[in-house]
This record gives sequence, C-alpha cells and structure tokens, in this order.
Amino acid sequence: MRVTEKGQVTIPKPIRDKLGIGPGSEVDFVERGDRVELVREDLPSDPKLRREEIRRRLDALRGTIDTNGMDGKEFVDWLRGPRDDLDPR
Repeated sequence: MRVTEKGQVTIPKPIRDKLGIGPGSEVDFVERGDRVELVREDLPSDPKLRREEIRRRLDALRGTIDTNGMDGKEFVDWLRGPRDDLDPR
C-alpha cells in the first residue's frame, strides 16, 4: 500500500466492511510494540454519553501541546505563518 505525499492511505474495502468503517467513522492507530493497528473508535449514540466521551478525550489531550506561552489565536497564527492577503509587509 502506497502512502501519498499528504501521508494518506486508502483503507481497503474488505477491511472497511469488516470493521464497519464508513464516511464519518472515527479510527485510531494504536502502537503495539513494533506494529501499529488500525482500530475503529466508537462514540455512543446517546447525545449525553457522546458529549461525555468527547469531553473525556479532550481532557486526556489537555496539556499535551507546548504553545510556548501563546494563547490559542497566537499559536494558530504562528502555525499558519504570515498571510500575504492580511499581513502588511
């Protein structure tokens, strides 16, 4: 399987069918020693439980990015770099 310049691969249809992966499905890559497994991530269908699960996942990510003291807007602007259409030279 070839990886594109954007780091993308196509999941073969038999695997998508077996795992029940379709448009909008969430998947994750899990490291297991020297291997990586593709797993389907299920979110609950109940809206309240879904919000709780999303909150749990966001909480698990909190503090994992070092923004060097920048707030969210500053960090995103830094990531994107200068814009010719907005930033004066």
